[in-house]
Amino acid sequence: MTSHETDLSDAVWRRSSYSNGTGGECVEIAPNLPGTVPVRDSKVPDGPALVITAPAWVPFVTAVARRELGSC
Repeated sequence: MTSHETDLSDAVWRRSSYSNGTGGECVEIAPNLPGTVPVRDSKVPDGPALVITAPAWVPFVTAVARRELGSC
Protein backbone atom coordinates (compact mmCIF):
# COMPACT_ATOMS: atom_id res chain seq x y z
CA MET A 1 0.00 0.00 0.00
CA THR A 2 1.36 3.42 -0.91
CA SER A 3 1.32 6.29 1.54
CA HIS A 4 -1.68 7.97 -0.11
CA GLU A 5 -3.97 4.93 0.04
CA THR A 6 -6.49 4.45 2.83
CA ASP A 7 -7.26 1.01 4.22
CA LEU A 8 -11.01 0.54 3.76
CA SER A 9 -11.17 -3.07 4.96
CA ASP A 10 -13.00 -2.00 8.15
CA ALA A 11 -15.35 0.40 6.37
CA VAL A 12 -19.02 0.05 7.26
CA TRP A 13 -20.88 1.37 4.23
CA ARG A 14 -24.32 2.98 4.27
CA ARG A 15 -26.35 4.33 1.41
CA SER A 16 -26.80 8.08 1.26
CA SER A 17 -30.27 9.45 1.89
CA TYR A 18 -29.90 11.20 -1.47
CA SER A 19 -29.75 7.90 -3.37
CA ASN A 20 -32.98 6.68 -4.86
CA GLY A 21 -34.47 3.24 -4.26
CA THR A 22 -34.56 2.15 -7.90
CA GLY A 23 -30.88 1.44 -8.40
CA GLY A 24 -29.86 4.87 -9.63
CA GLU A 25 -27.60 7.48 -8.11
CA CYS A 26 -26.46 5.05 -5.43
CA VAL A 27 -23.88 6.79 -3.30
CA GLU A 28 -22.54 5.11 -0.17
CA ILE A 29 -20.38 6.55 2.58
CA ALA A 30 -18.44 4.89 5.38
CA PRO A 31 -18.63 7.27 8.34
CA ASN A 32 -16.94 4.87 10.80
CA LEU A 33 -13.32 5.64 9.86
CA PRO A 34 -11.87 8.42 12.03
CA GLY A 35 -10.63 11.43 10.12
CA THR A 36 -12.00 10.36 6.72
CA VAL A 37 -15.26 9.92 4.87
CA PRO A 38 -14.92 7.41 2.02
CA VAL A 39 -17.51 7.68 -0.77
CA ARG A 40 -18.26 5.03 -3.41
CA ASP A 41 -20.78 3.97 -6.03
CA SER A 42 -22.85 1.20 -4.47
CA LYS A 43 -23.32 -0.39 -7.89
CA VAL A 44 -19.55 -1.01 -7.99
CA PRO A 45 -18.68 -2.03 -4.40
CA ASP A 46 -15.25 -3.38 -5.36
CA GLY A 47 -14.44 -0.29 -7.38
CA PRO A 48 -12.57 2.80 -6.27
CA ALA A 49 -13.64 5.06 -3.42
CA LEU A 50 -13.13 8.76 -3.09
CA VAL A 51 -11.66 9.40 0.37
CA ILE A 52 -12.40 12.84 1.76
CA THR A 53 -10.89 14.18 4.98
CA ALA A 54 -13.38 14.81 7.76
CA PRO A 55 -12.71 18.60 7.79
CA ALA A 56 -13.35 18.75 4.02
CA TRP A 57 -16.62 16.75 4.17
CA VAL A 58 -19.06 19.63 4.79
CA PRO A 59 -17.50 21.91 2.12
CA PHE A 60 -17.49 18.95 -0.31
CA VAL A 61 -21.18 18.15 0.26
CA THR A 62 -22.03 21.85 0.00
CA ALA A 63 -20.18 22.12 -3.34
CA VAL A 64 -21.96 19.00 -4.66
CA ALA A 65 -25.36 20.34 -3.58
CA ARG A 66 -24.64 23.66 -5.31
CA ARG A 67 -23.41 21.82 -8.44
CA GLU A 68 -20.10 23.67 -8.20
CA LEU A 69 -17.91 20.70 -9.14
CA GLY A 70 -18.85 20.54 -12.81
CA SER A 71 -20.03 17.52 -14.72
CA CYS A 72 -18.28 14.40 -15.94
